[in-house]
Amino acid sequence: MTPARVLVVDDEDKIRQILDAYLRDEGFEVINASTGEEALARFDQSPPDLVVLDIMLPGMDGLDVLRELRRRSDVYVILLTARAEEIDRVVGLSAGADDYLVKPFSPRELVARVKAVLRRARPTGDEYADRADFEGLSIDSARREVLRDDEPVSLSALEFDLLAALASAPGRVFTRRQLIDRAWGWDFFGDERVVDVHIRKLRRALGDDANDPTVIGTVRGVGYKLLVKRT
Repeated sequence: MTPARVLVVDDEDKIRQILDAYLRDEGFEVINASTGEEALARFDQSPPDLVVLDIMLPGMDGLDVLRELRRRSDVYVILLTARAEEIDRVVGLSAGADDYLVKPFSPRELVARVKAVLRRARPTGDEYADRADFEGLSIDSARREVLRDDEPVSLSALEFDLLAALASAPGRVFTRRQLIDRAWGWDFFGDERVVDVHIRKLRRALGDDANDPTVIGTVRGVGYKLLVKRT
């Protein structure tokens, strides 16, 4: 089996060296970059399975790199930040990150999160039926495609996993923790409010009004549910 490839982007030589050593010890192939521009060049040369990306980069910062990556790919991204403020985490998650770690962090925890994300990136295909049709919505899990009123919808891998989880039981209320277990994996370490960020993005992609939703409903204090019925 070909080892998973991880691109580590950080301007601190010591951090890159430590993460390189830990990831290689766990069997990963590692690519390193110290700037945003170098990261995008390396990404194009050897597309990775996952990117570990520092926010505070010289020149082109990590959030700009993340936005550019999202234009090119739905590759999984774990952000590294030296700032613990909630706004930094929310901005990063809104821009398309899948997880984050605040510096200083344990290299072992970073490796654990990389493994958890990559396990999520390789679904077996057995959890959901290949295709499910709802009122104005079609979800094809085998092809990982979504149609809204017969028009294709562009979703990230994580957004698709969230929608598929909700669609597995229409009308059932899923707690944030349950959605994390299904979309992120049971060993996800982060803040459960990451679900809210991605639900907002999913609603926008589906053209669903959060103030008057017709596809994804909010049950305050509990979680979310799929409102549309099977056809």
